[in-house]
Amino acid sequence: MKTRSKIATQDGVAAVEFAIILPFLVILIFGMIEFSLVLYNKAMLTNASRVGARDKIVGFSDSDIGNLVTAYCNTHLINLGGANNSVSAGDVDVAPVILANGTKEGVSVTVTYDYNFLFASLIGLNQTSISLSGQTIMRNE
Repeated sequence: MKTRSKIATQDGVAAVEFAIILPFLVILIFGMIEFSLVLYNKAMLTNASRVGARDKIVGFSDSDIGNLVTAYCNTHLINLGGANNSVSAGDVDVAPVILANGTKEGVSVTVTYDYNFLFASLIGLNQTSISLSGQTIMRNE
């Protein structure tokens, strides 16, 4: 019978390879989660500005628009960072717009939001937040 020396065996090689690859996999997975949340929040800001523009066209006041848009944002936005998890009325800009050749009048609603990254600070990145905005320009028919 032949015996193998301990150097020739490959016991534990898979565990070592897994330990080398694991940090990269974790960063990749959490990066996908953060990127997905940023895209989701961008879509929610666009929806909120669309709601505000639609309500302004039908006759709501600017303060009502601010309240409606902030309520929409604060119920739909997701922020795992936790520092600034809300949109205030100051983050909503409602402005009249003259479209095309000056014959049509419309409204522009812009919503801004600072998204705080959760995992960026854990891996040592300096950029821990990003400013997102959604804008809708709607024509008054």
